[in-house]
Amino acid sequence: MTRSPSRDDSLARVMTTWLGGPIGYYARLSASRWSPLAVVILVTTAMFVIGVIQKAPCHIEGWPRETGYAFSRLCYSDVAYLYRERGFAQGSIAYLDSGNYPALEYPVLTGLVMQITAWVTQAFGNGAAVAESVLFFDLTVVVLFLFALLAVWSLSRIAPHRPYDAMFFAAAPTLALAGTINWDLVAVALTACALLTWSRSRPFATGVLIGLGAAAKFYPLLLLGPLLVLALRSGKLRLWGVTMLSASAAWLAVNLPLIVLAQDSWKVFWSFNTGRDGDFGSIWYVLKLAEHPVPGVNAVSLGLFALACLGIASLAILAPRRPRLASLVFLTVAAFLLVNKVYSPQYVLWLLPFVALARPRWRDWAVWQVGELIYWVAIWLHLAGILAPANDAPDRLYWAAVGIRIAATLYLCAVVVRDILVPSADVVRERGLVDDPTGGPFDQAADARWCRRLLGARRPGRPPLQEGVTP
Repeated sequence: MTRSPSRDDSLARVMTTWLGGPIGYYARLSASRWSPLAVVILVTTAMFVIGVIQKAPCHIEGWPRETGYAFSRLCYSDVAYLYRERGFAQGSIAYLDSGNYPALEYPVLTGLVMQITAWVTQAFGNGAAVAESVLFFDLTVVVLFLFALLAVWSLSRIAPHRPYDAMFFAAAPTLALAGTINWDLVAVALTACALLTWSRSRPFATGVLIGLGAAAKFYPLLLLGPLLVLALRSGKLRLWGVTMLSASAAWLAVNLPLIVLAQDSWKVFWSFNTGRDGDFGSIWYVLKLAEHPVPGVNAVSLGLFALACLGIASLAILAPRRPRLASLVFLTVAAFLLVNKVYSPQYVLWLLPFVALARPRWRDWAVWQVGELIYWVAIWLHLAGILAPANDAPDRLYWAAVGIRIAATLYLCAVVVRDILVPSADVVRERGLVDDPTGGPFDQAADARWCRRLLGARRPGRPPLQEGVTP
């Protein structure tokens, strides 16, 4: 039976008081045209409308060349600026053409989305760079909205008994505020689809989607780590091999034409990111502002992430019950963002699907969202110079905002780790009635023999159901 958030979640019960309280038993059984998916789509649409309205001051002014205006009014977006500053306004083709503008520093699939949108813009534009950049933004909003709908559709189908968990993505204030800053929703949607296909035990399709996602943004490749660890624990390593090979093939199919035709332009994304120092949003940037720069931040950041991955892998192997895939993916991506050299405001979108699947509790979600909202406001005011004290003292309010964001993410990590160590605390597992809706071939799978020996298990078997309860 479909779970009702107003009955199962304490915060949702409180928040629905003004509507008459939790939905009743017979109301849940009665037919309604408002399916969970329809409600989630409606909420996603509303959040995108709010996001467009929030960007209205910049939209009206055509995103002035002086970015201080956009920062001070909290309406900044890369979209219009990149149209004018990466050759699209001159009719250049991304990666293949060059001119008196910087090369495009984005992965190939993201660049392809930008290029197609630019062609449509030029087909309907009037030739004026500013006016066309605004039209380019409008068309990009439509494209990103479609990818957001694809993401919530995928999330609502992963766990049939919990379709409303997609609401944790749809109703996020950060979706409205950050959804149109950049093109991250392309990779987010492909990643959500990859989780759906894996939940349907389709490793080849999952690999293709991961490869396409990685061709739009690097982070979808991080899914391969948790998949490998769970494949080792369940003795299904061949399925991981299929996923990894299909991901590599899909990524290569997208990237190979540019590797051959425009290798120097293709390398810009990699050189830009490897050469980047500690930047906005990261703990390394705060330390630099505090005059305590960390030497060799590339190696330090990578080393800390490797240690975090080793810890997550150990947790997955030694946990009393095989962890859910969504939990491990969330911890992996969160660890990457916590130690990364930069944390752009739109990176919060990367975690939204994983939070919806790993820890679908409104209280924990709200704590995390508040932390992200505080940082979202602080970064723009910091860039505008508004938070800086008049006496040229350090901008400690911005430092505090970074710390709050990190603390909120660590809080979510802590409750997810608690769910792994104490499976009865995991709300998705329904007191033993459900194993892993995202797990696909891992769902209800017994541990491999080597893992049972390591854990001292007496006999193999599926995760036990609660006695006296019929699933």
